[in-house]
Parts: sequence; structure tokens; C-alpha cells
Amino acid sequence: MNTDFDIIIIGSGAGGATIAYKLANSGKKILILERGDYIPIEKENWDSEEVFVKNKYTTNEKWFDKNDKEFSPGQHYNVGGNTKLYGAALFRMRESDFGEVKHHGGISPKWPISYTDLKPYYLEAEDLYNVHGERGVDPTDPKDKNPYPFPPLPHEPRIQEVVNDLKSFGLHPFPLPIGVNPDSNKKASAPFVLDRFDGFPDPTEHKADAQTNSLRLALQHENVSIWTQAKVNKLLTNQTGKEIAGVEVHYKNENMVINADLVILSAGAINSAALLLKSVNDNHPNGLGNSSDVVGRHYMFHNNSAMIALSIEPNDTKFGKTFGINDYYHKSDDFGFPLGHIQMLGKSDKVQISGDSPIPAPGFTFDLMAKHAVDFWLTSEDLPDPNNRIVLKDGKIKVIYKHNNMLAHEKLTEKLKYALEHSGKFSKFFPKHIYFSKNMSLAAVAHQNGTIRFGNDPKTSALDIYCQSHDVKNLFVVDGSFFVSSSAVNPALTIIAMALRVGDYIKNNIIK
Repeated sequence: MNTDFDIIIIGSGAGGATIAYKLANSGKKILILERGDYIPIEKENWDSEEVFVKNKYTTNEKWFDKNDKEFSPGQHYNVGGNTKLYGAALFRMRESDFGEVKHHGGISPKWPISYTDLKPYYLEAEDLYNVHGERGVDPTDPKDKNPYPFPPLPHEPRIQEVVNDLKSFGLHPFPLPIGVNPDSNKKASAPFVLDRFDGFPDPTEHKADAQTNSLRLALQHENVSIWTQAKVNKLLTNQTGKEIAGVEVHYKNENMVINADLVILSAGAINSAALLLKSVNDNHPNGLGNSSDVVGRHYMFHNNSAMIALSIEPNDTKFGKTFGINDYYHKSDDFGFPLGHIQMLGKSDKVQISGDSPIPAPGFTFDLMAKHAVDFWLTSEDLPDPNNRIVLKDGKIKVIYKHNNMLAHEKLTEKLKYALEHSGKFSKFFPKHIYFSKNMSLAAVAHQNGTIRFGNDPKTSALDIYCQSHDVKNLFVVDGSFFVSSSAVNPALTIIAMALRVGDYIKNNIIK
């Protein structure tokens, strides 16, 4: 078995798969290491009981919370990473998110790059992941003369009614930018009877995920290969500690060391930080690449909640994830700080609702609720706190986290409820008694970021502005770890765009 490569990429999610695609035509011998396997195409892919109750595609490992209590994280180890089960909402960060933003709960710091630095890569990412959307209708959307690759997904009838109602209230709902692959005949965009999409693996491959849209293209090159069920244990350095000399990986029931001139880490913000912390040695006693002591710190995963709103009007929607609201992104008329972002969720069913119910009830209750539910997802920015961090306990991951900036999220929830209560059909039935909501727990790691932040100063950051380690010159990190703030939109497109940017940098400056 060959153990020598030019480039090793650890992880095949949004960052790893995308940078593999970007570097594939370099001619360099590239190996992708994925600790999981391909998700099989099977009927369970779209079975709510299997996916949400039995957690068929979620890791069975246990992590610790700040009180050393074990919990089961919603982490997916498989080819394509968490994108195989994400909702494919692909937002650019707002232009203002790259600057310092004052929140009620504190300061969201300025990024070391500007929106302009990422803009061309956002455009490339939208094209690569077949984003459907419309420019100029989101009041906070950064300006771009280039249209989305595909027009927006149309609203199904009940969702269109909700859009009309919210417009009549004075809000500005806009088409959600969604990554959906067109039919193979390329004559039309994807069919609009999408179902079992948000939170499910998609055996039809209409969902634009990292495996389908990046990794598959990379693997068409003979110089690119992937090892699945290959778990990286540790990164080894040379005697000076300034370069990675080997990657210790457990593969095919044995531990081995493989080598590469360049190592690109993209295991997710939590696992990437954990791997660097595990890779201590005499030259890096605080964790690999951690002379700044920021590795593992500033963990963020958004203040998120799911809310269903009920009315007498039935909702037979199949795919409801088609609009968002950003009217409260920067402030509201009675709150001078950012509140956050609202978007639709995939249509819930009785299994999902019963699984989240705090009390038991007859099955027909949840079935009736599902038939009348309209599903929303609310996101507010959590702020980088150095004490919110990833550490190791007995070799296992421990997540120390205290929620912050929660008043903004509470205000956002109130605003949405008020708008629904005073618009259209929602206003006619059971006002103030039609909502069921759930805040996301520590286990909800889909938006994880911030644990290996980038910056210009090696004393306060672990990576430079091209995500190259300040301390270890042949190490790059291209997952959500590099974020210095989380904004209030889904992080996937920014991870993808940065992977494309770093890929260009590597080709032009490192392996040219």
C-alpha cells in the first residue's frame, strides 16, 4: 500500500471535498481521508423514524458537556460530511458581517478579510453547488450583478399564502437560496416535488451536497483517491516542529503513518480542534499549531430554534423550504441591535413532531398537527467567547459552552409570532396559542465554527488569512474552524467559498 502523497486532505465535507475538487487538476497525488463511509442508498434514507428517532446516520460516540455529563452529538461521519443531511440553504454572509458588529450581548469582531475578498469565490461556490435564488429581493443581500445559476424554487400553494400574508404585514420574504441539482437532461431545474430533504440523505442526488457536487468531480482525476473508514489519530511533526512529517491513521484494522508534503485539515470545527489538541509533542505542548492558545476556543454554533405554527388551514406542502425573512437581521423598530434570520424548514411529519414533544399524546394528535403545521427555523448570532471551547477529557471530546446573546433570539421569535398573528389566516385562529418551538441543544452541531480562528496576528489567531497555520507551515484548515464570528446565516457557503479561495492560493503559491 502506497503511503506517500503530495497532499492529504482530512475530511470529505463542505471544505474537504471542495478543496479536493479545486486541487484535482494540479496533477499532485491527493489522498482524502474520511473516517466514515458512503451512506448507502436505501429506503431508510427517507424514513423519519430511522433518521430522527433511531439516528441511523448519526455517530454513536459520546461527548461530554461542561459538567462532564455525556451526550450524543448530532454529528455525521460519512462521505460528504454533514452536508449529506443538511438543508442546502446556501447563503453568503452579509457584507456587514465582515466588519465589527455591535450586539446587545457584546461585540462580533471584524474579520481579517473583507466581503470583497470572498465575493468571486461565493459566485464560484454558487455555481458549483447549483444554487437557486433571486438577487435583489433580500433587503440584506450583498449586491451582485451576476444572477444565481438557477431561478428560485417556486412556493407550493400553502407556502405562497404565508408569503402573501407576511408581505401584507409589511415584511419582505425572499426566495431562499437552495442548492438543488437539476435533472440530468439539463432542460429544467430540479422537480419541485422535493420531499424528505432537510435533515435526510437524498438518494435521488437532487440535494447539492459535498459528495455529489465536489468530491465526485475530484475523484474523476486519476491522481485523486479516497480512503473511507480511515480515522486520523494524530498529526506528527518533524524534529523542529515546523512541519507535519506524518499522519497517523487507523485504516483496515491497523494503525499506520502516511506522508505528504501538504496536509489540509477539514474534519469539522469540533473534530479539527480536537485532533490538533491530541497532536501534542515537545515542540507543541499546548496542541499542534497552538502557540496562540486559541485552538479549541471561541466555539460557536448559532442560537437556533425550530418553530411550528398551526392554523385551521391545512398544509399539504411537500417541500416548504423556499423563503426566508431578513427584515430583523440588523435591527427592529424597537430593538437597536441585530435579531437574526428566519427561514423555512422542511415539512415536518407526525414522527418528527412526536419525537420533539415534551409530553405524550395520542398518535392522531401529532398527525393532525403535522397536517396543519408551517415550519420555521430561526437563527441568531452567538458571539465568540474564549471560554466556550473544545477540550479533551480522557481522550474524548468535551464541549464547554455557555449561551450568550439570547435576548436577540427571544426578540426574533416574538417578532415572527406577532407577524403571523397579525397577518392573513394565522390571525383568524387561536392567536397566541398556535406555536410550538424548540431551542437547539448542545448536540445540534450542524453550524459548528470558530475553533481555529484565522487572522493576521499569530498571537491571537492560529491561521493566517489563507487558513495556513502560523506555526506549522505545511498545514491548512478549511472547515468552519477559521470563522472569527458566526453571522446569523448558514455557514456552509462561506466554508465552500473559502475552500475555493485557499485552493487557488495553494495552486498559485505553494505547489506551483
